Amino acid sequence: MQTELETIKENGLQQIAAAPDQKTLNQIKVKLLGKKGSITTTLRGIADLPVAERPVVGSLANQVRDQLTQALQTKLTDLETAAMNQQLAAEKIDVTLPGDHIPFGHPHVIQKIIDEIEDIFIGMGYQVLSGPEVEEEYYNFEMMNLPKDHPARDMQDTFYITKEILMRTHTSPMQARALETHDFSTGPLKMISPGVVFRRDTDDPTHSHQFHQVEGIVIDKHITMADLKGTLAAMTHALFGDKFAVRLRPSYFPFTEPSVEADITCMNCGGKGCPVCKGSGWIEVLGAGMVHPNVLKMAGVDPETYGGFAFGVGPDRFAMLKYGVNDIRDFYLNNLKFLTQFD
Repeated sequence: MQTELETIKENGLQQIAAAPDQKTLNQIKVKLLGKKGSITTTLRGIADLPVAERPVVGSLANQVRDQLTQALQTKLTDLETAAMNQQLAAEKIDVTLPGDHIPFGHPHVIQKIIDEIEDIFIGMGYQVLSGPEVEEEYYNFEMMNLPKDHPARDMQDTFYITKEILMRTHTSPMQARALETHDFSTGPLKMISPGVVFRRDTDDPTHSHQFHQVEGIVIDKHITMADLKGTLAAMTHALFGDKFAVRLRPSYFPFTEPSVEADITCMNCGGKGCPVCKGSGWIEVLGAGMVHPNVLKMAGVDPETYGGFAFGVGPDRFAMLKYGVNDIRDFYLNNLKFLTQFD
């Protein structure tokens, strides 16, 4: 039996040393030390030996098992190290190679215009407020002096969720919401509200069913039309340059009285007259006016004490004018070739 144990040890050590991978090594381990392995089978025969020989054979069997166990562990470590080295060699990176160019994104051109407008008005002491895009009809129309039977509603047909909830047609509802909550004992209300608006328009080069507006309002004592014109001039000069003049033309909006359309000098001809401005030398850019007393009354503000002006800016139209884009749909087609021009 001692000879058999020595033979098991020698053969086992040779097999362990020659094992090419961990799977083979595990199979050798089971063959040698498992429940049905060579060592276990041999140890079962000790009971048949004379009593005097049992301790000698048992001690030798333990030594052989310990030697094989140590050899298995050493070989396992060697195989793991070799596998890791092989993986590292296969996955090595040449850090001296140039890296891949990862392009940086940039704000959409419409968002850039909105950001510029916000910066201009924040510099003039305005706060920036945002309102719900899904709006109550009460705030969208009635609080803006547009009762249910008002014909001007036909110009702002939109998408209704229910009979009283709709996708807002303008950012003007924020006028009413701001007026309702503002505490005039702390000072005047000066705010702008940028956002998306929705109208059931047929998309064409100058119209879209979804576009952007920036609503602005100032309410205080002794506000005049001169304050409105000065504000609009400051904004347009900051956006387009000092060489562009601003003029106001009488117009009509239900929520302002008097109402005006604001024009700036045609960028294409510099005011000389061209096909772009239809020979007038001016291009219409926004609507504005003095806030209608009814709008103030419905928001709980005394029109005998307070007054002010409001205006609505179209960032999409400003972007078209500033960059010479002749089709508003180009802004929304996700054409990177087009959009990266404005980076």
